[in-house]
Amino acid sequence: MLSPERLALPDYEYLAQRHVLTYMEDAVCQLLENKEDISQYGVARFFTEYFNSVCQGTHILFREFSFIQATPHNRASFLRAFWKCFRTVGKNGDLLTMREYHCLLQLLCPDFPLELTQKAARIVLMDDAMDCLMSFSDFLFAFQIQFYYSEFLESVAAIYQDLLAGKNPNTVIVPTSSSGQHRQRPPLGEASLLEGVEASLFSQCLENLCDRHKYSCPPPALVKEVLSNVQRLTFYGFLVALSKHHGINQALGALPDKGDLMHDPAMDEELERLVVRSRLHWTSRQHRAEKPGAFGFQRRDKLEAPESMPSASAPSPYPCRWEPRE
Repeated sequence: MLSPERLALPDYEYLAQRHVLTYMEDAVCQLLENKEDISQYGVARFFTEYFNSVCQGTHILFREFSFIQATPHNRASFLRAFWKCFRTVGKNGDLLTMREYHCLLQLLCPDFPLELTQKAARIVLMDDAMDCLMSFSDFLFAFQIQFYYSEFLESVAAIYQDLLAGKNPNTVIVPTSSSGQHRQRPPLGEASLLEGVEASLFSQCLENLCDRHKYSCPPPALVKEVLSNVQRLTFYGFLVALSKHHGINQALGALPDKGDLMHDPAMDEELERLVVRSRLHWTSRQHRAEKPGAFGFQRRDKLEAPESMPSASAPSPYPCRWEPRE
């Protein structure tokens, strides 16, 4: 059944909003690259399985970074996959460094850029001590904001620096997600971290930013709510507030609430089945190995003397006569 949103939009606008052409182009490219294998079970089945994987969010696994960040759905799917794959890190209470979290990200996306991981870690650590340990939940929610809203946050950093310098942020040419060209800004210095800007003016600038651009940004009402609770704030203070905001996490929809982050009954049940299956398989192998002749030989825990020793007159292939160990 078509949603009211779908009926209210022209066809071309709906297709652009849902990035349908992006997925069609990717599907056709994969079809051409693997046409020999796909010809065995048919093109129709390939397209069915491809779009099923898009709906399930598994289409981003082990793909290149340019594809993972291509659409909001891809970004949300990657966040969800990262949480599901490495949830046990948080469940076990393990603390990891930025480099270790980056290695986990590269297991799902081999060319995932280090810069994004560093920016996410800086939201948690608030300084340049990138070798400090972080909990899984702290890193995950900071990473969610930095990864999903990367273009928005780059523009926010530009506006923040202009406010610190006393410039009019409305004159800033803000990059778009489609251009791929971002204006280089000097890193935020120690003075900017401590000084901060007036929250009301900052809120007005961000409201104009959200109105001018179509790329993903947090709901303006929630951003305004974050900024209404303080008089002045720093850039990283703003990022921390975004990463901890319950409503923004719900609006994004990729991760559960922080209290439910370690709970996934369906996944726990599946992991338990895998563990039981693995134990049964190992027990079966051990049992077979203990049976004489199971693999064409008899297992012995220590060397034993053979039943009959060769006579002294018989030729021996070895220069020394074999003697049993005590």
